[in-house]
Amino acid sequence: MRKLAGHVGKALAVGLISVWSLFPIAYVVLNAFKQHRDIFVFPPEIFFTPTFDNFIAIAEIYPQFFSYMLNSLVISVAATLVCVIASALAGYVYSRFRGKALAASAFYLVAIRLLPPLVITIPLFPWVNILGLADTYWVLIALYAAFWLPLNVLIMKEFIDQIPRSLDESAIIDGAGEWQLLRHIILPLSAQGMVACAVFVFVFSWNEYVYAFIFTIQNAKTTPLVLAEIMDSVTGTNYGVLFAAATIQLIPVVLLVLVLQRQLVAGLTAGAVKG
Repeated sequence: MRKLAGHVGKALAVGLISVWSLFPIAYVVLNAFKQHRDIFVFPPEIFFTPTFDNFIAIAEIYPQFFSYMLNSLVISVAATLVCVIASALAGYVYSRFRGKALAASAFYLVAIRLLPPLVITIPLFPWVNILGLADTYWVLIALYAAFWLPLNVLIMKEFIDQIPRSLDESAIIDGAGEWQLLRHIILPLSAQGMVACAVFVFVFSWNEYVYAFIFTIQNAKTTPLVLAEIMDSVTGTNYGVLFAAATIQLIPVVLLVLVLQRQLVAGLTAGAVKG
């Protein structure tokens, strides 16, 4: 009976968490296929005749939405690649080498990650203008990669810590250099951690608003800014169009997380279990 009660309790907890997590997504997606007048009907209608008018309206009213989505894709992919490569290399160094300088830098990584992102925007803004990086892909790529770098370095360190050092020693005895060791042993065996780090960076970069709002104007504009414009429309918020645009933006992230959910869970639990 106790085991049964425990299983039932766990099932209820998982069910409640699932409903809590999925309800906002379901609400957005369902309302994207409703007429504007039906969105705020109470009680809400679960069964209705779907319409694609809101999606058509996006192309008519906000034709730049899809070009800005391409901006988001380029920036997110580039930031992910930069951050994952840097995290893997730094994680290897922290895992396999020791020293006071490394220990101090590891403490710095943790400390700097605790700062709110807005803290760095004021001192950074004039430098971005001086260097001519305002409203470019480069500033957002650098900021997004740097924001997730400290945490991803620690995640990669935990993954590489689990790779036996005897493999390193065997490879070195066989004549492998540092880069060969990394390429043929360390990186393939820690690929799961790299995928988890990539998911974290991509999802953040795809949805980030504050940095994009502050450091871009037109050329590097991303889709979260367009969603904000739809909400702040002078003629009033067209919630059908807003939900349709949000649904389109959700698709890549949801598909990515579903495909790579195992690696994502592994990244979240890295270091929790020692083999």
